[in-house]
Amino acid sequence: AEMLKGRGIGFVSLTDAIDTASPGGMLVFHVLGAIAEFERALIRERTKAGLAEARRRGRKGGRPKQMTPKDVAAARAMLKVEDVTAAEVAKRFGVSRGTLYRHLSSGSNGGGPDAGGAA
Repeated sequence: AEMLKGRGIGFVSLTDAIDTASPGGMLVFHVLGAIAEFERALIRERTKAGLAEARRRGRKGGRPKQMTPKDVAAARAMLKVEDVTAAEVAKRFGVSRGTLYRHLSSGSNGGGPDAGGAA
């Protein structure tokens, strides 16, 4: 508001009693700004408390993994033993080939995408 005032720019709200050209309007403007900042701080505080409580109860945030370590081990075994492509293995597990390779190379049960099979 001060930067705008320095440039000779005022703000007049058509729906609220805010006119930054008058001292009363500036007061209302600053009070509403302070209330908004206070509400935002309360929301942030409650969110942090809620996340901490959820973690305390054993809940984890984030998206669930598409493949469990057991799935990754099974996929790796299929690629080594069976005559199947990575695309076919990925289809069996309901994931994309890229997702399969990412899980294979993430270190789950050792090895990497070159653990066997063709792309």
